[in-house]
Amino acid sequence: MKGLVQRVGRCSVKVNDEVISSIGHGLLILLGVHKDDDENDLRILAHKCLGLRIFADDEGKMNRSVTDVDGEILVVSQFTLFGDTRRGLRPYFGDAAPPDKAQAYYEKFIGLLAVSPVTVRGGEFGAHMVVELENDGPVTIPLDTRS
Repeated sequence: MKGLVQRVGRCSVKVNDEVISSIGHGLLILLGVHKDDDENDLRILAHKCLGLRIFADDEGKMNRSVTDVDGEILVVSQFTLFGDTRRGLRPYFGDAAPPDKAQAYYEKFIGLLAVSPVTVRGGEFGAHMVVELENDGPVTIPLDTRS
């Protein structure tokens, strides 16, 4: 399972030119589900995302998590995180989970995050989305439960 975590000042998702979800200060998590992922991958990634210390403390050091700063989280499904271009220029997506598994894990991942005190929102699984964000820093951290 992969998560591309971005610290944002604000973020929104549009489907058909309509904003379906938005957050203020917090995290945008682009989530990719691998075909071989299991429940343990879900728990590991959710734990890392909630505890990732990428927000500034009183001394300006990245030492606080999204829960420490009362941030929000927006999760967007992103099978293209498993795009493999080792054999050419057209990405191969064979390692991404099939849509039924990916959607179930996407929803479970949001559910695991939602038990925290932060507000958690999602995009629309399988839809063509336009994601607008203000990357704060910029700070972008790739997470992978396979490495």
